[in-house]
Amino acid sequence: MLDLEWSQAIELPRFALPADRPGDLRQAWVHRAAEDVVLALYRRASGLEGPLPAPWWLRAVASGRLESRELGFRIEDRIAQLLTRRPGWEFVPWAADGESGYWEFMPSERGKSGHSIPTTVVNTDRHDGWIDVLPAHSGTTPEPIPVAGLAGLRSRLGEFEAVR
Repeated sequence: MLDLEWSQAIELPRFALPADRPGDLRQAWVHRAAEDVVLALYRRASGLEGPLPAPWWLRAVASGRLESRELGFRIEDRIAQLLTRRPGWEFVPWAADGESGYWEFMPSERGKSGHSIPTTVVNTDRHDGWIDVLPAHSGTTPEPIPVAGLAGLRSRLGEFEAVR
């Protein structure tokens, strides 16, 4: 039953509208319920089953490395503010269950370099910069590049956008 309860906790409502940024996806129970209740259910469910599908920020809060869900939302929103102002970046809302979507740099796909998968920016709980970049590629997925937060992303965007 705990599995069912968790899957319902991360499920978006059937009436969810199209999403242009991560904030548009914050309609599931994990986004709206009291943070301590969400954290308690996550810990109970993950204690029995191992890693669960969950937003990056929830895994980071549960590990004690991120202060709050609100801070996770703020990080996502700041990335959205940065990338929506730059040409070529598109938000992709259909990420893995529970995740917050990701950003793709469309000019890096099928451009002169011939890559079939575009440069992708994703939030992560792998490190305390909370941002990974997957370089444009074809075939095997390369190791993600850890980025040192929003300032690190801003300073390296020229490098990431150079692949076309």
